[in-house]
Amino acid sequence: MSKKTYRPYEPNQLLLLPPALQDWLPHDHFAYFLSDVVDSLDLSQIERTYERELRGYPPYHPRMMVKVLLYAYCNGVYSSRKIERRLQEDVAFRVLAANNQPDFRTISDFRKRHLKALSDLFLQVVKICKKAGLVRLGHVALDGTKIKANASKHKAMSYSRMVEEEQRLKAEIAELLQKAEQADQAEDHRFGPHRRGDELPEELRFRERRLAKIQEAKAALEAEARLRAGADEHEPPEEPGPKGPKGGRRRKRPKAEPAPTAQRNFTDPDSRIMKGSDKQFIQGYNAQAVVDADTQIVVAAAVTNQAADAPHLIPMMEQVETNVDEMPEEVSADAGYFSEQNVQWLLQRRINPYIPPEKQRHSERRRAKSPRGPIPKGATLRDRMRRKLQLKRHAERYRKREQSIEPVFGQIKEARGFRQFHLRGLEAVNGEWLLVCLCHNLLKLYAFRQAG
Repeated sequence: MSKKTYRPYEPNQLLLLPPALQDWLPHDHFAYFLSDVVDSLDLSQIERTYERELRGYPPYHPRMMVKVLLYAYCNGVYSSRKIERRLQEDVAFRVLAANNQPDFRTISDFRKRHLKALSDLFLQVVKICKKAGLVRLGHVALDGTKIKANASKHKAMSYSRMVEEEQRLKAEIAELLQKAEQADQAEDHRFGPHRRGDELPEELRFRERRLAKIQEAKAALEAEARLRAGADEHEPPEEPGPKGPKGGRRRKRPKAEPAPTAQRNFTDPDSRIMKGSDKQFIQGYNAQAVVDADTQIVVAAAVTNQAADAPHLIPMMEQVETNVDEMPEEVSADAGYFSEQNVQWLLQRRINPYIPPEKQRHSERRRAKSPRGPIPKGATLRDRMRRKLQLKRHAERYRKREQSIEPVFGQIKEARGFRQFHLRGLEAVNGEWLLVCLCHNLLKLYAFRQAG
């Protein structure tokens, strides 16, 4: 028998007194910090939906559900089924839930039902960060990242293909209906005329469902084309009449049709085919963020289904002002955001812009020499911005962009594994992106408190 003495180990030992949840984790654990922050948030928008309905079994406490959901997102756990498993196996989850264990359906329904209210918490957390001194607005960086939609790009179809498929399916359905009619007549002759015979064959149901989806997507693309052409979405193109109001022949309105390559996805119609950071095409969205360059706090965030970045600079900067009640002193963004309109807009608001007119490789930027002499007369805004970023002191300011916002996207997509939206539709994915950025800010705020 071994003479070595070990510490007591009794897996089946019963506890005389119930353990306190506060003793399960270190006192400075992130779960306690998150719990304190959520306790300070205004959740009345969520709570009102339950207070209006007094019937039925009591629901889980909204504050507990918010804590669990935010803690899951902070730890890169986005699936409701995985959250349910964590509530059974993970100590921190059990502490936050006070040993409640809602199932995955309850978690999923809570997230979908209250997504707007949950995304509104982003603004409350930004204000907490500002109060803590983490929103300084000396320099902000703007960028976008392409994130996959909850849909396959193979479920998308071009307009020209829709037209072809529509005609093909109509012909096949007509042929199947004709065969069904012939079969009915043969069976009536064999069994009598009183057979019900209204069940559609499975292959006919499949084709009719597919035809309906294609026609719906085709109509949506045509409506978008009419809107771009300035026509009313619900008004068909005007047919030419015999005579106009003054006796002349009425001019025919040009029919607006989608481009043959215009695509629409059947699973998530709001998503679009976009080129990702790895140069591969994905079915996804363009997630935008504005970050305080000194602290990496996200002060504005939004999702769009436009692949181009330039149209989003002004709306994102307006959102910064709405969220924190002031504009930054400087803003940096990559070449995708450059346009003379954007630069003029920033200058008019006394915001110093650092936006290159064209993309430059890092090696080219290092080899570039600072220009000398006065700016040439007649230099365009593009020329002035190019010359400005060639100066050493301004080039250093521009480098704050890649030192601030790119690490934020890296932490969100690599460290916490958020590479695909879990909801569908532009409004829903916008809410989910705000939830992701909210949790990023919570982690930054926690690190700041720990360092202080």
